[in-house]
Amino acid sequence: MSHPLVRSLQAHSEEFIALRRDLHRHPELGLHEVRTSQRIAECLQSWGYEVHRGLATTGVVGSLRRGAGGRRLGLRADMDALPLQETTGKAWASAHHGVMHACGHDGHTAMLLAAARYLAEEGVFSGTLHLIFQPAEEHPGGARLMIADGLFERFPCDAVFAMHNMPGIAQGRFAFREGPMMASSDDVVITLEGVGGHGAMPHQATDPIVAGAAIVSALQSIVSRNVDPQHTAIVTVGAFNAGHANNVIPQTATLLVSVRALDAAVRDLLERRIRALVKLQADSFGVQARVEYKRDYPVLVNDPAATQVAREAAFELVGSERVTAQCPPFTGSEDFAVMLEHCPGSYLLIGNGDGPGGCMVHNPGYDFNDDNVALGAAYWALLAERFLCDSTPSLEDSCDEQALPA
Repeated sequence: MSHPLVRSLQAHSEEFIALRRDLHRHPELGLHEVRTSQRIAECLQSWGYEVHRGLATTGVVGSLRRGAGGRRLGLRADMDALPLQETTGKAWASAHHGVMHACGHDGHTAMLLAAARYLAEEGVFSGTLHLIFQPAEEHPGGARLMIADGLFERFPCDAVFAMHNMPGIAQGRFAFREGPMMASSDDVVITLEGVGGHGAMPHQATDPIVAGAAIVSALQSIVSRNVDPQHTAIVTVGAFNAGHANNVIPQTATLLVSVRALDAAVRDLLERRIRALVKLQADSFGVQARVEYKRDYPVLVNDPAATQVAREAAFELVGSERVTAQCPPFTGSEDFAVMLEHCPGSYLLIGNGDGPGGCMVHNPGYDFNDDNVALGAAYWALLAERFLCDSTPSLEDSCDEQALPA
């Protein structure tokens, strides 16, 4: 039998499913979520939240204070879309060519808004609730921009949580992990400068393609020979651009590389080895190399105490049989990692379904599972009520030992 909170939110879910589908039909790319943020702000204002707009251009924070409790909780939902052409054929498919909600941020927004209304109208808690609607999770990284705009100075949180849907996990299940959960993500551009020439006279040129091919092969040795086999590391050359004709040796070649790790020290090692290896390989072929190394999202590390609080809310909501207490880490990346560098918290997964015909996020055939609107909202509402149930600021102390089973 489902939890009463789930049943209560299911009774009102059609309104928020409609809202989710409206957001899906009108997707907006990062830092351009003007219509989306306007809808969010209007909803929050109508329910009595103190609404703040403009963080990182289009970010929205809704705050609600109740009782004398001193605890402060942050719940974050992302709201940007991706530059993909949708192929779902759904009635609510994107009306904007080349832009779609292919990662479920429309659903994340709808879940948090449904929870927001319940907490404003019926929630029992004592403390301060900050609902953070973040732009540009996909690009260029709205979490960092919101923090630079003073997110945690203006809206202090004792803990912050985020939830993401995950295809491949059955709908109705939750997954948690303490410690490293999502990989860091770094972008590398390697530019090789040689001497162009005629393909029939290669001795009169300095070929950046040959040097680049050697670098592509050599980069694979970093993971296999420099990284501890018990650690996760990925070096992927996703693009190798050079030349336009079969009888012309080009002057330049460019490699685009993605680098990921689940440990900060491994991340540092990868950068050192990539820089050193590229230089030495380029020198050996007589070409000049320039490495542009952009550190993007850090490793996402979940606080153990916050993760336990998050798990216990799921145990209460759906039962332990529907909770994966310590799931494997993922090598995808998430800019919520930046928020966790500034505030303890946890990032969790809600199953989007594992049946036939489903597809992974970032796919033009993806769609959010609307059955999660009520369930995800119920989870956020329960977590907020349990976390904000007294004035104790420590994550180590349980608010209600009866409500939060060990």
